[in-house]
Amino acid sequence: MIQQKILLVDDREDNLLSIQSVLEPGGYNFVKARSGREALKILLSEIDFALILMDVKMPSLNGFETAQMIYEREKLRHIPIIFITAHDQSEQNIFKGYKAGAVDYISKPINPELLRAKVAVFSDLYQKNHRLQQQEQKLRAINKSLENEVKERKLSEEKVRELNRQLLHNISSLEAANKDLDRFVFMASHDLQEPLRKIRTFCNLIDNYSEEPVNDNIKHYLNRIQNAATRMQSLITDIFAFSTISDDKGEYVITDMNTLIKDVLSDFEMEIIQKKAAVEVDSLPSLQIKPPLIKLLFQNLVGNALKYSQKDMAPAIRVTSEISQEVQGLAETRYCRIYVQDNGIGFEQKYAEQIFEMFRRLHGFNEYEGTGIGLALCKKIVERHNGFINARSQPNKGTTFIVSLPVFQSFPKNVVTSMQENGHAN
Repeated sequence: MIQQKILLVDDREDNLLSIQSVLEPGGYNFVKARSGREALKILLSEIDFALILMDVKMPSLNGFETAQMIYEREKLRHIPIIFITAHDQSEQNIFKGYKAGAVDYISKPINPELLRAKVAVFSDLYQKNHRLQQQEQKLRAINKSLENEVKERKLSEEKVRELNRQLLHNISSLEAANKDLDRFVFMASHDLQEPLRKIRTFCNLIDNYSEEPVNDNIKHYLNRIQNAATRMQSLITDIFAFSTISDDKGEYVITDMNTLIKDVLSDFEMEIIQKKAAVEVDSLPSLQIKPPLIKLLFQNLVGNALKYSQKDMAPAIRVTSEISQEVQGLAETRYCRIYVQDNGIGFEQKYAEQIFEMFRRLHGFNEYEGTGIGLALCKKIVERHNGFINARSQPNKGTTFIVSLPVFQSFPKNVVTSMQENGHAN
């Protein structure tokens, strides 16, 4: 609670001391003026008074005249004035006082209880007004803050709209560039395949239809040409496969993964026999997938397991799975984790992310054949199915590829329900 200031105006010192002594128990802060002019001078620098108690009869400038001059200033009109008089108390004189701005009259001799009661009323009003002013200041500050916030939000929204416009423009440009790139890849793969086929054909013709036996040096170089052409052909095929995955229009179908992996192993039957590989496949669930893409995924993973086997050890490949419940964003999704484990040459774990990059090879062409696209292709296929792939490995202790695929893709609820009712859910 703030200490309230009261301005006492009287030309007699004894009257000032008398009023002060009556009101002193209220804890007020008193400022005294011995004339109207002195009161006006004080009010030039101090305006935070709760009340003015002023004698009417004063020399030079009486109470009425002083009150009129006080209320001429806008900043002083909120201060209530109580006149104290011992003389003319006629209705006309009282009206004159009210007209000058007074809020009340107190007659001399002063009744202490009455004076304290009236001052207490105005003190309470001052407190309430002060609290209202504080609330008003707070509200103004809040309103100002809200105005600034609204302005900032409008600016932010405009920036977001501009960024969205730029993003849409960039997306449109990117889509056009991707279409051009796809057309280029298609044409390049088709146009490059034909010269490669001719190179391989002419190499065979030189080898088979030469009038004289081909010497060892020429045969060596012809073999190198053949091998280079074969690698180039594989590279073009892989690049074309990689570029067409995003445009694949095939549907997601509930597929028995056991049948799919059997088809893949059948493709590798001769190599499995030649390397005396042991392949173990646990029972796999049915998943909602694009079968051609997932078959290509397993072809690459099983092919890698056979290719990167240790020289003094028969390949051992094991395929297992498990279903897990994971939270993705705000929704829970059932995922199937498929593990493709081998006992091959492995690699340092620090390369576990790099191996999925395009053209990233940890071994040279002379050691192991390959284009460096296979695992990048696997990653793109898995991401096309809203899944993810990673690897765990140690040198000479084998590698485990972990493929996580949603059991169901994110389709409307009624479509998923229909699939489950038809017995497709695992």
